[in-house]
Amino acid sequence: CFNSGSSCEKCDFETDLCEALHELNLQSGWIRRNGRSGMGPPYSDHNGSDSAYFLSLSSKLKSSSATLRTNAFLPTDEEHVCQITFHYWINQMSATLMVGLQKHSEDTITNIWQVSGELQKQWKANTVTISSTEKYEV
Repeated sequence: CFNSGSSCEKCDFETDLCEALHELNLQSGWIRRNGRSGMGPPYSDHNGSDSAYFLSLSSKLKSSSATLRTNAFLPTDEEHVCQITFHYWINQMSATLMVGLQKHSEDTITNIWQVSGELQKQWKANTVTISSTEKYEV
């Protein structure tokens, strides 16, 4: 859920990528699939549906990392806080999942949250709150 002020855009992958994400990102090792795809766990989404779609990293991924980048969000202020809640599933002990913030005036990505070495084999949820005086991507 991408929350800006009182409006909340739900981001699922039932028909395609949601509006918040760049279409070209699926070329970087991410695949859109569901629990029936025959690709191993998870066998359902975070609500327990085996037919609902989610994004997964391809097991054929040769590189050591893959990025998923949002489109640009508008600056935040006291009235418009940005909260992003996401569900994740980690299937490898050696994996690290990171959330980064890139402001449009900066070349670098600032790490704002990460989890690693946590083989949980279940869906977990996390919420990040972002404040930025300029346009940014996550």
